[in-house]
Order: sequence, then structure tokens, then C-alpha cells
Amino acid sequence: MQRQMTGARMVVQALKDQGVDVVFGYPGGAVLPIYDEIFQQNDIRHILVRHEQGAVHMAEGYARSTGKPGVVLVTSGPGATNAVTGLTDALMDSIPLVVLTGQVPTFMIGTDGFQEADTVGITRPCTKHNWLVKDTDKLAETLHQAFHIAMSGRPGPVLIDIPKDVQFATGTYAGPKQARVSHYQPKVKGDLDAITKLVELIEQAERPVFYTGGGVINSGPGASQLLRELADATGFPVTSTLMGLGAYPASGKGWLGMLGMHGLYEANLAMHGCDLMINLGARFDDRITGRIADFSPRSIKAHVDIDPSSINKVVRVDLPIVGDIGHVLEDLLKVWKARGRKVNKDGLAKWWSQIEQWKLKNCLAYKGSATTIKPQYALERLEALTKGHDRYITTEVGQHQMWAAQFLGFEAPNRWMTSGGLGTMGYGLPASIGVQIAHPEALVINVAGEASWLMNMQEMGTAVQFRAPVKQFILNNERLGMVRQWQQLLHGERYSQSWSESLPDFVKLAEAFGCKGIRCSDPAKLDDAIMEMLAYDGPVIFDCMVEKHENCYPMIPSGKAHNEMLMGDAGVEGAIQAGGAVLV
Repeated sequence: MQRQMTGARMVVQALKDQGVDVVFGYPGGAVLPIYDEIFQQNDIRHILVRHEQGAVHMAEGYARSTGKPGVVLVTSGPGATNAVTGLTDALMDSIPLVVLTGQVPTFMIGTDGFQEADTVGITRPCTKHNWLVKDTDKLAETLHQAFHIAMSGRPGPVLIDIPKDVQFATGTYAGPKQARVSHYQPKVKGDLDAITKLVELIEQAERPVFYTGGGVINSGPGASQLLRELADATGFPVTSTLMGLGAYPASGKGWLGMLGMHGLYEANLAMHGCDLMINLGARFDDRITGRIADFSPRSIKAHVDIDPSSINKVVRVDLPIVGDIGHVLEDLLKVWKARGRKVNKDGLAKWWSQIEQWKLKNCLAYKGSATTIKPQYALERLEALTKGHDRYITTEVGQHQMWAAQFLGFEAPNRWMTSGGLGTMGYGLPASIGVQIAHPEALVINVAGEASWLMNMQEMGTAVQFRAPVKQFILNNERLGMVRQWQQLLHGERYSQSWSESLPDFVKLAEAFGCKGIRCSDPAKLDDAIMEMLAYDGPVIFDCMVEKHENCYPMIPSGKAHNEMLMGDAGVEGAIQAGGAVLV
């Protein structure tokens, strides 16, 4: 039954009808009618952030860890423009968000009114779709369409700009079933002939590899389960992008680790040397491919992706399959089983023998220290002491992010939240709060660098206010670590602006926010300090003082091939600093 209500009430009713239980936001004049409606109900929880960028990252953490869309409510002008970084981050990493922005009244649009901005124009390049709603009667349908588009096909952020007079005016509310969504129905089933061709390649391949990405996780838990079944049944090795970690378990017998610029030696060389590459939901981004001309040069390349525009955009493939990963894997398994579950056993045995040889390189080895905490050691201990917990990990962006990907193991999808495509410093702290709000009983840890963490540190106030016991594990090297590493290796050790001379005392900062601060600089005391962090029933800022000039290896220098990795031993570092070329 259709009902009459104000636009502001339509917003809240539509959120309820879409199953939304939490909204991250910050009020302002152009959204006060909606905030008044939020005040008069108890079904939807509102989390008051300290900055609109933080709101969008919190919604990303919520969405990434639950598979449900994250919802954001901000005001016009600077409220909307402050959300742009988060929107772009979500678009790059295919995170489903519905962002609601206030706007000046329709009769004032274009007059440069107070807190007016062309929100639709500004956010068009960084959303999957956006709308400016000028008619209250069209508001409800637009809201329902927004959720459909955010979640269908390749997920992503959408935005609805709602003028203040549209919020005040009365119109007709239409429920989700009345909304027209037939105009956007992405193809989810893959072409069966192409899938059969892929099965034939699987049966013949001597050196295959599954190259998995965030699309496996976005497809839902069923896709990750099907990937595990297929990989274990075929005996094929599996590697992953940064966004795909957890789709296949780190303890799985086929796991090679992450590949790419800071990926593992065995994963990168397997990609370089394979004869069949099966890309499942990854987009061949530059952190993975290195020099395109030399990327996996001798392989037949298959690419399964729900987004047709991702296929042949970067790397030309031999076998494209457009469809949802879960649906395609289901059909692939059926065809493969029906044809007798065949693989090239002799070829696979030789391939795994080669991979085991590469693994002997122990590419994550590092020189320990009895007096200084190495960042790798800090993450090894964090992994060991938290492995049995119901654990979710977020990160900021930089060296610590890559070390976390290398040293922390993920057994399930949706447990690893990081900024991949945009590389947004300041992402991890608010994302961890979004994850914690979604999973109040879980252990949520943000692995951070001190420089990245400071970018949105104000959100600790949100964590304290809403009793989100997030643990901020800061690897503090008093440097912009990744910038400093590139300056050392590629810019003649000219350290231009890659350190701060006025860092805060993080323990005192924690106390100022009303939470617990811990500092540790002694490797012998690190375990006890981590256990103290885990035992505290509330937010913690852990200042882990680490080696200041540690580099993150392995590393493929920009523009190099996968078999041109820099390794972490002193001889390689010395050769690079002297300008020599080192191939492995």
C-alpha cells in the first residue's frame, strides 16, 4: 500500500525496508529534517563520526566485513566534498555504499547558496551512479534503485543528493517491490561454451595457477567455498591480490601467498612461469602486473569477471568469461566433474616440485635484533597471539600494510579490510570502527603506521563514544616508511619530507581521548604488551616503536617483470644502492 509522508521520513523508511541497521554520518543544516526523523525512531542506529571522510571509511569497513551495503548520511557542501576520498576508495575497491547528501533547496540550486556545491558533478567520476532528486514523489524509488545498483554486478558506491525542500515536502512512498530495477540487471551466468573450453585447458595444463582477486569475496561466501573446492580437487596452486586475501585459506595446501609488487617470491615466479593463468575476479592492476609486455609471457590467460569493462582493459586474454564468480565456479565444477575430474598429473607434479624449490628461498626472512623491534617480528607475534581469536584486520597504507599482508594469515573471506586501488592513508582507523560496529564481540585490530594513522586520528573519539574496543597497532618508525624506502632505492637517498619532527606522544594521546595507551620498544617485552592490549576491554592505541629504516621486501621495482624482484639480503640492497641490477 502506498503511503503519504515527507521526504525525510521516506529516507528513514526506505533504509528500514532495505534492512539497514546502522548509518554513519555527521549532521548539518541541509540534512536536519532527516536527522529529526532518525531521532524519532529506534530501529536504525546512527554513529556520529568526527569527519565525513571517516564516515565513508567506516561504512566501507562495515560493508567489507558483512557483505551488506554501508550507509552514510552527510550534509551539503563540505559534508559532501569531504566524502569524495572515501567514495573514490570504494569505487576502486568495489565496495557497496549508499551515500546520502543534503543539498540546498531546489530553488536555490545554482545561486552559490550557503554550503552549496555541485555534488552530483563532483561525485560523478567517483561513484557507480548518482542522482539529484528534485521531486519528493521520486525519492523512494530512487533510494531503492540506489541499493540495487550498489549491490548488483560489480559492487560500488552510489550517491543521492537530496535538496532540503524535497525533505520537507510530502509525497507518495513506494516500497522496494514497487521500484523499477529491471533496467540494471548485470549478467551473472557465464557462457557455458567458454566455461567448457576453460575445463579443457584445466585438463591439459602443466603449470597452472589460480590468480584470485576481490571479486571472489564480493561474490559472497559461496564463491570462496567453491574456489577452495576447485583448487583442492584439481591440486592447482592459488595466489591472490591484496584485495583477495582470505578467499582461499592461508593454511590451504595450494596457497602460494600474495603476488605483486610486494608479493612472495614463489607466487611471482609461478605467475611468471605458468602456462595457464586463471584470473578469478581480479583486474590486472599495475601493482600486480609490473611491466605488461613481460607479464606471464608464456601463459594462456583466462579471465572471469562480472564487469565486462575489466576484460582486456589492461592485459589481453585468450578466454574471457563475463559472469559472477560464484555462478561461473559452480558451472565450472559441474562440467569438470562430469568430464571425469581430469588434470595433467605428471605436469602438476613437476610444477609443484619447482614451486617447492622456490619456497626454499624463504623470501620473508629478515635479520632479527635483540634490542630493536623489527616490524616483521611485531606482526609475527601479533599473528601468533591473535590467531585463535574471532579476528578482523584493517590497515592503513604503506610498508606496514604490505608487511601485514605478508605475515598475517587469513582463513576466511571478509576478515581483511584494506585500501587497495586508491591507497588511502587514514583508511584503517575509521574502517576498524565500522567493522567493530558490525561485529561488536569480535577482535578488531588496525595495523597502522604513525603517519597514516594521524590522518584520521580524530575518529578515536567515535570509538570511545560508541564503546568500540578497536585496537590500534601502530608500527611507529617515525618515518613515511614507503616514501623513505623509494627515496633510498630510487632517488639517491635524498630523503625529501619523509619524516616528521613533531610526532605526538601516543600514550598521552590515548589518555586524552579516554582510552588506553601502551608503548613498547623492547622485543623481549612485546608479547606481554600485546597480551595487555588484547586483555583491555576498550579502545587501545599501541605505540610499537620499530626499526626506523627497515625496507619491505620482496619488491618488484616499478616497471619491472615478476622475475626481477629485489630481495631483502644485504647484498641485494648494496647492489641496488650502488645502481646495480639484480635479477632473481
